[in-house]
Amino acid sequence: MRWRTSFLAYLLLAPLLIWLAVTIAVPVGYLVYLSFTDMGIFGTSATFSGLENFKDVLRSERFWQAGRNTLVWIVGNGLAQVTLAFAVARLLYRRSALTNFLQVWIILPWVVPGVAAVIIWRWMLSSIGIVNFGLEATRLVDSPVSFFAKPSIAMATTIAINSWRWFPLLAVILLAALRNIPSELREAAMVDGATENQTWWYIVLPLLRPVLYVLGLLGTLWSANIFDVIWLLTKGGPSGGTTTLPVYLYEEAFARFSLGTSAAGSVVMAVFVLGFVMLFLRYGWGRELGGRR
Repeated sequence: MRWRTSFLAYLLLAPLLIWLAVTIAVPVGYLVYLSFTDMGIFGTSATFSGLENFKDVLRSERFWQAGRNTLVWIVGNGLAQVTLAFAVARLLYRRSALTNFLQVWIILPWVVPGVAAVIIWRWMLSSIGIVNFGLEATRLVDSPVSFFAKPSIAMATTIAINSWRWFPLLAVILLAALRNIPSELREAAMVDGATENQTWWYIVLPLLRPVLYVLGLLGTLWSANIFDVIWLLTKGGPSGGTTTLPVYLYEEAFARFSLGTSAAGSVVMAVFVLGFVMLFLRYGWGRELGGRR
């Protein structure tokens, strides 16, 4: 009976699994094929070039600079989003009429389309925008701040805008996880003399680790593939200071007209990301689940 039930389940899932496999395997296979050719513009003829594209990518200083920027981008977004999400989730943890209202509206930045959010932020951060107006009105600065003029400031500003857009989703997930933790555990700890901060640090956070691990993995994958926010804000500038790997691959394909090199860079990036996921599952998530050390 168990075998027949399992067979029926796999049989019903087979069409969807086959469709997913085809829609993933065909583009990935064609990408790998392009990485071994010298194709310039899509649709033109191409010849087999072997590993030349991979050699060009690995020798390119632009690729490694984009890799370093991607690492800064991932770490910065991870720290900012998790910190903001946990702070907001803790603030909304206590139920009240106000928190129920805020819980609905806090998700608004995530609902707003990315293009619209970027346009609004570009206007707000311009030299005549409301942010510079407020800074000058409060005499915090003497002249308008150029948020996208220097690489370090541009990267920090872009990370802040992207984190503003994505942290509400993480906050809602963490809030749901917090409300699934039995309140008796915190109450028992406080009866034994633990302070509120101690109960959050030694009881709540350990119980949230599985959720935090999942958010860390998914957040890393999301951040590594973000293109629209960076391109619409800075186009990778100034001086390549915000050029991450997705921006680098786009420029190689559609600005330098080298689809083969872009495809090779995509394969290299995919290998790096896959390696990170395997290490994460082996030493992070696997350990959390009590797997082999």
